[in-house]
Amino acid sequence: MDLFEYQGKSLFARVGVPVPEGRLATSPTVARTAASELGGTVVVKAQVQVGGRGKAGGIKLADSPNAAEEAAGQILGMDIKGHTVHSVWVEEASDIAAEYYASFTLDRSAKKHLAMVSAQGGVDIEGVAESDPDAVVKLHIDPVVGLTEWQARELVYRAKLDLSASRQAAAALKKLYEAFVSLDCDLVEVNPLILTGGGEIVALDAKVTLDSNAFYRHPDFGEFEAAFSRDPIEAMAMEKDLNFIKLDGSVGIVGNGAGLVMSTLDVVDLVGGSAANFLDVGGGAGADTITNALEVLTKDPSVRSVLINIFGGITRCDLVAEGIIEALGRLELPWPIVVRLDGTNAEEGRAILAGSTDEKLIPAATMREAAEKAVELAGAV
Repeated sequence: MDLFEYQGKSLFARVGVPVPEGRLATSPTVARTAASELGGTVVVKAQVQVGGRGKAGGIKLADSPNAAEEAAGQILGMDIKGHTVHSVWVEEASDIAAEYYASFTLDRSAKKHLAMVSAQGGVDIEGVAESDPDAVVKLHIDPVVGLTEWQARELVYRAKLDLSASRQAAAALKKLYEAFVSLDCDLVEVNPLILTGGGEIVALDAKVTLDSNAFYRHPDFGEFEAAFSRDPIEAMAMEKDLNFIKLDGSVGIVGNGAGLVMSTLDVVDLVGGSAANFLDVGGGAGADTITNALEVLTKDPSVRSVLINIFGGITRCDLVAEGIIEALGRLELPWPIVVRLDGTNAEEGRAILAGSTDEKLIPAATMREAAEKAVELAGAV
C-alpha cells in the first residue's frame, strides 16, 4: 500500500528520522490556520500517491498565511496524473543547503535489501541514473545482518555527500533503514533528503510503500486505509478477487500470472501502445473469472481495445475460451478483443474461439502479433 507523504513522515518520526513540522489541510481556510501556527512561511504540498507533483504545480511556497490559503485553493481539486488532490500538507519552510536522494527497497533477484543514495537529490532520480549512472550509489544489504555503521558511512562516502554532514547523513540512513525493516516496508524513498543551513539532515519528502501482508503485525496501519478513496474500478476488481491496477493507456490487458501480464505490458509498449491496466486473473482462471475480468474492463472508459494473453499451465485454455464466449453473450462489450492462447488445451481453446461469429473477437498466434493488433485497434476505434 502506497502512503501519502504526511503518513510516511508520521512513520519516520516514530523511529527518529527528522522531518519538518506540518499540518494536514482539506480546505484553504484550514491551510491558512496551519500556516499561522507554523510561523507564516510554509510549503503547501498536494497529497497524492504519485510523483511529479512539483512539475504539475502541486507544490507551492507561501510566505504568509494569506499566501498559503491562496496556494491551497489552487492545489485542492487539481488533477495530477489522474489523481485528484483532496488534501494538502502545509509544512514549515526549510533552509536548504544541499539536496540528496536516499532509498531502501527489495532486490528480489539478489534476495537482499538494496540501498540507493545520491548527492543529486530533488530531481527526477531516474533521469539522473540514466544520464550519470555513477551518481547513484547502490549497495546490497544482508537482511539478517542489517545496515551496519560502516555500510552507512560507505554509502555517504561513495555518494560524495557533504563531508560536514557525513556523520548526520550516516545516522539518518540508519534510521531510514530501521523504518524500512521495522515497519515492514517494500519501499522507503526520500527525495530530497536535505542538509539544512544549520547542518541538520531532514527528510523533506516521504515515499513509503507498506507490505499489506504484514498488516497483522501493525494493527494501527488500518487507519491509513481510511484516508484513501479507492478507485471504484479497483474496488470492483478486488470484490471479484482479481489483481488489478489502473494505468494510463488505452489497451486493456488480461493475463494469467503476474510475470506474463508484466511481459505483455512491455510488449504493448514495445510496439508503440500503452496499457490501460494490469489485470492478472491468476493461475487457475476459468470461465467465470474471465467473464468477471472483462466486466471490470467495461467500467473503464479509457479502454479502446483488449488483449487477452493466456499461457495455459494450471489454466486450461479451453475454459478461458468458454469464458470469453460467455462474456460476449452476457456483456455488451464496446471494444474488440484480441486473444492469444498457448499451453494446456490451447488447440481446443482456439477451436472454440474459431466457432464464434462475433466480429469483436480477433485471434492472434503470438504475443507480439496480439500486441500489434490490439494497439492498432485501440488507435482505430
